[in-house]
Amino acid sequence: MNPSTASNVHAFDKGLLARMTGALGDDKVIGRTALELGQAFGELLPGMYKAETGHDIAIGYAGFKTGLRNELIAGLGGGVLLTDASLRNWCQDFQIGCDSPVLITLVEALLGAEPTSIGEPQPRSMSQIEIDVAVPIFEKIADVLRLAVNAPGGVEPVVSRPYNSETRPKPDPAMEDIYAASIDMTIGLGPVLSTFSVIVPQSVLLKTQIVPVKGAGQGNKTKTEWTEQLEEQVRRSAVTLEARVRLESLTLDTISRLQPGDVIPFHDGQDVRVEVNANGRELYVCEFGRSGAKYTVRVKDTHGSEQDILRHIMS
Repeated sequence: MNPSTASNVHAFDKGLLARMTGALGDDKVIGRTALELGQAFGELLPGMYKAETGHDIAIGYAGFKTGLRNELIAGLGGGVLLTDASLRNWCQDFQIGCDSPVLITLVEALLGAEPTSIGEPQPRSMSQIEIDVAVPIFEKIADVLRLAVNAPGGVEPVVSRPYNSETRPKPDPAMEDIYAASIDMTIGLGPVLSTFSVIVPQSVLLKTQIVPVKGAGQGNKTKTEWTEQLEEQVRRSAVTLEARVRLESLTLDTISRLQPGDVIPFHDGQDVRVEVNANGRELYVCEFGRSGAKYTVRVKDTHGSEQDILRHIMS
């Protein structure tokens, strides 16, 4: 190749190549499929969630966005719970993201709080117990996809354990990103309105045909085995407790000269007051004691009701 020929060689336009290979489509075509999927979510999810949780959860279509997949996922922002999912014979790799405020509100509601009395939480990373409770929310979204798209074989979707968006690994710069679309839906419980998004490669959406769906028709069920299992799972979750005992005040000079074997007396003279907490939340007021060879604490008072304690631990 001579220099004049080399100067005429140009990199092939990535977008044009994607259109030629079916990986990038027209926004009107993508938008039509996104709207049909949004209608399926709006038709099926409220009944499913009502049957499972006993609470009215409103679902509405909020539009769609197109772009590179990693950019769409990053655009969801912080305080979002994500999951990676697949549905054989349809899409091997798609993502579902949901804002944390509505999930936090759902946890509170399942623990007995009235949704209308819950103030809107700020977006934040969710605890492992809260993530456990949120798992079925993502599974139902994937179930609607299974019912709505032309995925032959009747296979079940595979949904990974959700994780906080802040912990998602950064994209590998050596891996080429793909064009995708984000189908955005509002999800509301009580006064709290959030968004969940399903991010799917455009190459999949361009081949997708939406199957007409009918409502779940189970809105009258207010208590199900799923709800009972969630409540039991919350109550059986292991929590690390920490007991703190107040010691006598010492001068900084004395503290700096303490050596192994030195003794610091408790502040209390008789019944030693102990504060027990979990996750930084004060739970119980106890007294210090001993049972055989083990030191113990005996609960004397609590910081709130059983429901208050559960909410404190989980937040």
